Amino acid sequence: MGLYDRDYAHDQSSSFEYSTRSESHIVSFVKETYKLFAASMLAGAAGAYAGIPFAATVAANYWFIAIPWMLFGMFGLQMVKNKPGINMIALFGFTFASGVIITPLLSHILSFANGASLIANAFLMTAALFGALSFFAIKTTKDFSSYGKPLMIAFMIILGFSLVNIFLMQSPVLYLIIQAAFMLVISIMVIYDTQNIMRGAYETPMDGAVGLYLDFFNMFVTLLQLFGLFGGSDE
Repeated sequence: MGLYDRDYAHDQSSSFEYSTRSESHIVSFVKETYKLFAASMLAGAAGAYAGIPFAATVAANYWFIAIPWMLFGMFGLQMVKNKPGINMIALFGFTFASGVIITPLLSHILSFANGASLIANAFLMTAALFGALSFFAIKTTKDFSSYGKPLMIAFMIILGFSLVNIFLMQSPVLYLIIQAAFMLVISIMVIYDTQNIMRGAYETPMDGAVGLYLDFFNMFVTLLQLFGLFGGSDE
């Protein structure tokens, strides 16, 4: 799920505000963003832990849970992000729910003899790749700030092909192509989000934290699906 609005840096009505933020304000903004990101990761892990016993129920009602979650991520968080207290409840409720939503996948992976190691390896690889991309975003001289809309368009195209493949074609080859394309888009999103956070270019730290969380979440889920496809062992 990568539809959270990341285009604040290109809002013409607020560009002057971002350009005049002091260096100390940006440093404070970045620290707060990464604190919320870390807390969101903990909330997501708690949701996955709490939801595992109910994985079958979640799977049976997946779209009734996932669609409201996605809509809340697109619109609900935006509506409350400037309301102190409520915004934090919404943020951690959203990230907790994200952990619950992936419990059917986690349960499936855990059914393999090497399931726990697959999950651990997927998480470690996600963390390593996420860290490397963040480091690149900070050190590179290339400006990715104009990539917001193209990334969203690419995401929607990939989502469209994914739905067609799920409900109509069910092609393993197309599935792999879709996952590879999605990993590429998410990787660029990490760079895009990181650069904008370092500039203080989002309206609130919560905006940046949600963007980073969804990047990590989507990357982890994609790797987990691939690990489950190629590395699962029933013995």
